Amino acid sequence: MKLSKKISYFLFFTLPIYTITSQEIMVSNEFYFGKKENKVKAINITTNTSYSDSIGYGFDFDSAKEVRLDKEGFTASAPVYFSVKLPEGNYQIELVLGSKYEASETTVKAESRRLMLNQIVVPKNKELTKTFTVNVRSTKIDSIKNISLKDREFDDLNWDNKLTLEFLGPFAAKSIKITPIDNVTTLFLAGDSTVTDQDLEPWASWGQYITQYFGENLVVANYAYSGSSLSSFKSSKRLEKILSLIKKGDYLFIEFGHNDEKQHGEGNGPWLNYTDLLLEFITSVREKKGIPVLVTPTQRRFFEIDGKLKPTHGEYPDAMRAVAEKLNVPLIDLTKITTTLYERWGDAISRKAFVQYPAHTFPGQDEKLEDNTHFNNFGANEIALCILNGIKENNLKLIAYFNANTPEYTPENPNLFLNWKVPISNRFEVKKPDGN
Repeated sequence: MKLSKKISYFLFFTLPIYTITSQEIMVSNEFYFGKKENKVKAINITTNTSYSDSIGYGFDFDSAKEVRLDKEGFTASAPVYFSVKLPEGNYQIELVLGSKYEASETTVKAESRRLMLNQIVVPKNKELTKTFTVNVRSTKIDSIKNISLKDREFDDLNWDNKLTLEFLGPFAAKSIKITPIDNVTTLFLAGDSTVTDQDLEPWASWGQYITQYFGENLVVANYAYSGSSLSSFKSSKRLEKILSLIKKGDYLFIEFGHNDEKQHGEGNGPWLNYTDLLLEFITSVREKKGIPVLVTPTQRRFFEIDGKLKPTHGEYPDAMRAVAEKLNVPLIDLTKITTTLYERWGDAISRKAFVQYPAHTFPGQDEKLEDNTHFNNFGANEIALCILNGIKENNLKLIAYFNANTPEYTPENPNLFLNWKVPISNRFEVKKPDGN
């Protein structure tokens, strides 16, 4: 059951008498919020304007009614979405946060719940400018070819014709400036449900949490999707899409195994089709002067009686390790890392990192959720920290793009759920991601 995926748009206040096309927004791409119009070059948002394609911007997902417009800026106690119609590309987002009237603690997610800013505190009557870079994508490869989406992806925010920013709080924001940017290094992600941007709560993956730890000179372009294998990723033309965009010095992280191991029949297996496709992915990225990085699959949370984790991936991690050694490709051994992580937590505590909740925890959830593959927000962030640790251990140049919020971390000393407090989004889905 999906909740809040079909959206109706309502106008709660009278809109300004002018309209602005998406092309004009690309020229005048600064939005100033507040009842006082005092930025001539900006688009002044002086009423609770709901998003519509005709004007190309506004508060989305029926959240306009939650917005409180002050003299300068807007606040709300519930999540608020602001969307802008934009073409595919990378965009630098500059936010001015803070309020004259109250202290704030602002969290910002972009598109399908990519965490960009995490609980930024601004005292009353102060303001703070924060900048980050977001990838906006489309299915289009060229004038003829497109990526094939799964049915469940069609409503995802990653694949619509706009940029959506989600504000959670208690937050306070004054302005949004959106600037197209080309000279940015891109970290492309290819993988399955443990990597993808999960569009709805309570599901989450490391690809949408690692975004908060990079500075504005790097952007994450996550093409992973639930249920994917190396072969289906290729056949859906996502590899082709990445190769059409990747440039010298960009990275492609490749994490598969969960669904590859379910494929049977002639030609399938860790040392056959899986190995051949890994070689093809690596070679094609290197031909574009990109940098491939292999990531072995995350462990499933299956404990033996002795407290040790039961291996469930067969020889697939070994096959990836062999390819990495043969082609001299950096390897982040997430299978080994997450084995250490889960065993250090233990059976009981590790449950807090996965989607395991009693019935009626979330809207529309009539039965308990008990998933040993897919992470909640806390677990996704822990895996993202493991990936960052792997980047350091491989001494990849990506280290130079870490921002000041990137903590020291080792899986031998993981965080605990009781210290987790990142605000949750208000869009939910009870159905498990594909590829469980």
